[in-house]
Amino acid sequence: MKSLLLIFILAATMVAQNVVELNLPKSNKVVIKLMFRNGCISDPKGKEGLTYATANLITQGGTKDLTYSQIQDKIYPWAASYYATVDKEVVTFTFQVHVDFLDQFYPILKGLILAPAFAESDFERVMKNQQNYVDQVIRASSDEEYSKKALEDLLFRGTNYQHKPQGTSAGVKAITLNDIKQHYANVFSKKYLEIGIAGNYSDAFLKQLKADMAALPAAKYAPPKPGNANMPKGVVVEIVAKDNAFGSAIFTGTPLAITRSSNDFAALMVANSYLGEHRKSYGQLYQKLREIRSMNYGDYSYIEWYNNGGGNMLPPSGVPRTSNYFAMWIRPVQIAKQLQKQYKELSDIKIGHAHFSLRMAVREVDKLIHDGMTKEDFEATRTFLRSYIKLYVATPEDQLGYLMDSKFYGRKDFINEVDKLLASLTVDDVNKAVKKYWRTDDMFVTIVTDKSEAEELAKSLRDNTPSPMAYSNAVKAGLPKAVLDEDDIVANYKLNVKKVTVVDSKDTFK
Repeated sequence: MKSLLLIFILAATMVAQNVVELNLPKSNKVVIKLMFRNGCISDPKGKEGLTYATANLITQGGTKDLTYSQIQDKIYPWAASYYATVDKEVVTFTFQVHVDFLDQFYPILKGLILAPAFAESDFERVMKNQQNYVDQVIRASSDEEYSKKALEDLLFRGTNYQHKPQGTSAGVKAITLNDIKQHYANVFSKKYLEIGIAGNYSDAFLKQLKADMAALPAAKYAPPKPGNANMPKGVVVEIVAKDNAFGSAIFTGTPLAITRSSNDFAALMVANSYLGEHRKSYGQLYQKLREIRSMNYGDYSYIEWYNNGGGNMLPPSGVPRTSNYFAMWIRPVQIAKQLQKQYKELSDIKIGHAHFSLRMAVREVDKLIHDGMTKEDFEATRTFLRSYIKLYVATPEDQLGYLMDSKFYGRKDFINEVDKLLASLTVDDVNKAVKKYWRTDDMFVTIVTDKSEAEELAKSLRDNTPSPMAYSNAVKAGLPKAVLDEDDIVANYKLNVKKVTVVDSKDTFK
C-alpha cells in the first residue's frame, strides 16, 4: 500500500513540475496548451509523417462520444477553437474558449486528448489531405515555402530533421490507422507532456486538468536525439526545376551553433534585425533588393526557424528547436522568359535575377561580418527591437506559448530576459557575435525555378559567371550612378560555389 501511495505522489509531483501558468483574472477567455516532446523526429523510418497524422487525426476527428461534425456544431456558440501545431521536436495542442463555457468545453478537450475515436472515416479523410499536401500542394501552392522546405531537406539530409512534419510521399502512403493508434500510445506520453494554461481559470479547474492528463499513456518513450545540421563544404546549391514556376524562389542556410538558450542570441537578434527583419522594410536586404531595385516582394534573414513566414507577421510560438541555422529568404525574383516578354532590350538574356540577387544578399552579410554595424545603426536597431519583441506576446495565447518555449530553452521568460540582455549590449558585442557565428563561404542554397531557367542558372553558378543586373532601359535611365556602380561590383562578386545540382520537382520529398 505504501509503495502504491509513493508512486501516486511521484506521478503527481512530476505532472505539477510540468505546468506553465499565466493567471489573468480579468480575462474573458481560457487558453490551454498541451505540449508533447515528440515532434516529427519521432516518426519511425519509413513512416515519415506519422506524428503529424496522429495529431491531426486527434484534432480533425471525433471522440468516443461525439463525431467531428457534432463537436464543431457544439463549440461554435461558445466561441471555442482548437488546433495542433506539429514541428520537429514538439507537438502542441491549443484550446481556447470563452470563460463562460469552459465547463462545457472541457469534456470535449478531455475526450479528444484522452479518448480520440480514431475512426476509419476520419482517418481516410485526414490521410487523403496529408498525401495531397506532400504530393501536390507543397510543390504547387507557394514556391517560397517550397524553397524553405527544400532547404531543410538539404541542410539536414541523412538526419531525423530532414523530412518536413507532413512527411514524405512514401512515408504517408505507408501509414495505417493501426500505426496511428500505436504511435499515440507510444509517444504521446504523460512523461514528456508540458501543460500550459492562461486566462481566467480556478485552482480547482487546473487541479482537474492535471489529474486528467495524468491518465495519458505512460509508455517507455524517450525523445530521439535531434539531428544536427550538416556543415557544407563551400556553397552547395540545389536547384529545383518545375513547370511554370512564377520566378526563382531562393532560401539559404548555414548551421548556427546557438539558440535562444545562449546569451549571445540577443546580439545576433540585433544583427539579424538590421540585416533583414521578417516583413520589415528597413532591413539592408529589403532596401538593396526591393526598395532600390524593385526586384521582388521582400528579402529577409533569420536566426531560427520562422514557421509559415508567408502567413505570419510576427514569429509564432510552438516551434522550438535544438538544431539551428542562419538563413536568408529571397522571395521570388523574375526569370529570363518573363523579362524577355516584358522588354525587347532584354530578349537575349539567358538567366533572370536569381544569380545577381543571391550575390547581393551574400555580399550584404559579408559586409556586416567584415565591417560590422555602426554605433548609430546599432542604437536605432536595438531601440526598435526592444519595442518590437513585446508585440510577440500581444495576446494571452502568445504569452503562454512563449513562456512554454522558454522552458524548452532552459529559460524562465525569454521575452523579459532578452530585453534585459538587449539593454546591456554594446555595438562591439554585436559585431563580435556576427564574426563568431555567421559565415558565407560554407552555406546551402535552394532555388525553386522554372525548367526553362534551371540549367542555365546552374551553369552560371558553377562557373561564377558575371551576372549583370537586367533592367529595362527606362528603369536603368532613372537610377543614380552609385546604384549602377554597385551593380557592377555585385555582378562580379565571387561566391565560394563548390557544387550545383539540378533536381526535377517531381523527385523531391519522396
